[in-house]
Amino acid sequence: MSVTSLGMPTVGVPRKGFFTDTSLCIGCKACEVACKEWNHVPADSNLELTGESFDNTSALGANTWRHVAFIEKQVPAADPSGHDGVKWLMSSDVCKHCTHAACLDVCPTGALFRTEHGTVVVQQDVCNGCGYCVSACPYGVIDQRKDDGRAFKCTMCYDRLEVGEEPACAKACPTKSIQFGELDELRERADARLAELHERGEENAQLYGRDPDNGVGGDGAFFLLLDEPEAYGLPPDPIVTTRDLPAMWKRAAGAAAGLLAGAALVFWGGRK
Repeated sequence: MSVTSLGMPTVGVPRKGFFTDTSLCIGCKACEVACKEWNHVPADSNLELTGESFDNTSALGANTWRHVAFIEKQVPAADPSGHDGVKWLMSSDVCKHCTHAACLDVCPTGALFRTEHGTVVVQQDVCNGCGYCVSACPYGVIDQRKDDGRAFKCTMCYDRLEVGEEPACAKACPTKSIQFGELDELRERADARLAELHERGEENAQLYGRDPDNGVGGDGAFFLLLDEPEAYGLPPDPIVTTRDLPAMWKRAAGAAAGLLAGAALVFWGGRK
């Protein structure tokens, strides 16, 4: 099933999503290139290595909707998973297409909307550049372009989904590290893959964003990690930033009602 902007189920189209298995990522960046080519995303201004790793894009942004992270981790020299005391962790990051998406809650123009596939898309022709969605995203995914201030992020290739095609990044991935499909099926596939890795001795392997009961109601794009989320620059316990809005509005309404009642008492008391 799909979901509305509030995470409520709708009937008809199964919810689509990404399962990114980082154990299969070879860091080729084919997904980044395919994303840019299909979506006409501008080239990044920095085409040189950052000095932080073998990477030139550094993070997700308005002009980087898929980002392959190269993470160097120090391990004991005797660890067979490393080489000369260093182990590489690679992962293709992307917008999580949250079930409870704070960006949708705070957008004042309706530029952000939930598609029939359960994905979250920004309509640039409706975006006013307020930036509320940028600060609301618990993952720091959404970004604004400096030239006009409008917000941009992954659309999960909405136009391709409309004609029955898979997103460009998944299509281009040579190792099937990025897998696209119905979210429920992907979760089952991820559970089986996790069990396989545990049997092979990958004790640190874990699923990130797969649990529908997490702080954002589960992610439409979730990951199999080989280390803790912090190693990949991911928040360990993301929570929808608008979680407390209903309670805040309720308290504000109560306070306003109290002020009105007090003003009325003062007014009528003065008349007497």
